[in-house]
Amino acid sequence: MPDRTALSMEIAFGVAASQYPSQAFQTATADHGKEFACYKSLEAVHGVQVYFAYPYSSWQRGSNENANGLLREFFPKGTDFAQITAEALENALDSINNRPRKCLSWRTAHESFSEVLSHLA
Repeated sequence: MPDRTALSMEIAFGVAASQYPSQAFQTATADHGKEFACYKSLEAVHGVQVYFAYPYSSWQRGSNENANGLLREFFPKGTDFAQITAEALENALDSINNRPRKCLSWRTAHESFSEVLSHLA
């Protein structure tokens, strides 16, 4: 997203959602950032139920916090992502999504997501 506006969020979500079957995204948990001011539109247009975590309650967004930690293995806190190339970010995400995880019975996130998507198509 070029900025943290609601319009940028709507566009980014629309681009991501258009790449998957309509049932792939059923819920979203957000913080109280200004970019989520468009949540009613996301719910109406995409049929997604948006939930808001309480401030300072990171445990309510556990998978997001876990993903942040995995990303920090590649890009330490304080990294200016404007200086990171798309290729470097793509390589990091590819490594993360193809890493076997105990919580997924040693399958990768990519394998698990693909399996769920195969039932939606």
